[in-house]
Amino acid sequence: MTLTLTSSPQDGLTVIRVDGVLDATTRDQFADYLSAAGPDLVLDLSGVTFMDSRALGLIVHQWQTSLEASSRFALIGVRYSTAKVMWITGLASRLPLYDTLEDAKRALA
Repeated sequence: MTLTLTSSPQDGLTVIRVDGVLDATTRDQFADYLSAAGPDLVLDLSGVTFMDSRALGLIVHQWQTSLEASSRFALIGVRYSTAKVMWITGLASRLPLYDTLEDAKRALA
């Protein structure tokens, strides 16, 4: 499975675009990228084609770490069809989900 991760600075935030599958085969690549990202992070998951519970665990860990450090964190572009695990676990109602980067920036301002 392939996973493409790219990042860009946006108004003091690091926006990481995730394209491809987030599962056991790409977990280490995703974890390494997240650990190097630093604080104030937006994950753009609009390009994710599938997400498993391991990937969700990494995202939740990143979210909790940002809360403890008082840094900013948001998810954008999350679709039920490719990230059902967020809804099945009930985390979709707890995680900071936004439709667009502009929505996330306003909420994190």
